[in-house]
Amino acid sequence: MINKAILVGRLGSDPEVRFSPDGLQITSFRIATDEIRRDKNGERTKKTEWHRIVTFGKLAEICGNYLTKGKLVYIEGSIRTNAWEDKEGVKRYTTEITANDMKMLDPKGQQRDQAPAASEGTPPYFSPESLPDDDVPF
Repeated sequence: MINKAILVGRLGSDPEVRFSPDGLQITSFRIATDEIRRDKNGERTKKTEWHRIVTFGKLAEICGNYLTKGKLVYIEGSIRTNAWEDKEGVKRYTTEITANDMKMLDPKGQQRDQAPAASEGTPPYFSPESLPDDDVPF
């Protein structure tokens, strides 16, 4: 069986770092992914989905030290659902991605609102808004 999630999105806030009782670093953050579609009138609409990400150990240390709000990241991991009872005894659920890989996708030194620097040998930077209006044929 396979339990794998792959996401590319932007951090909604700076990561939260904490430590387990035995000293293991745990870093958690949320990323937003956008889905752009055309509605029945042909207008482009955007739907944003938020994802909870949790990392452990060395990856948690890297995320805690280098990620900040607005950074574009690639996340790969597995989906976990946690259940608990709230104060009133109601069963609650949270779904999160336990990441085992993270890649920072913003060009080095670039902030979210800055235009990417064009230089030879640098891969192009794409955002959903920069893609052509043509529908993808698959």
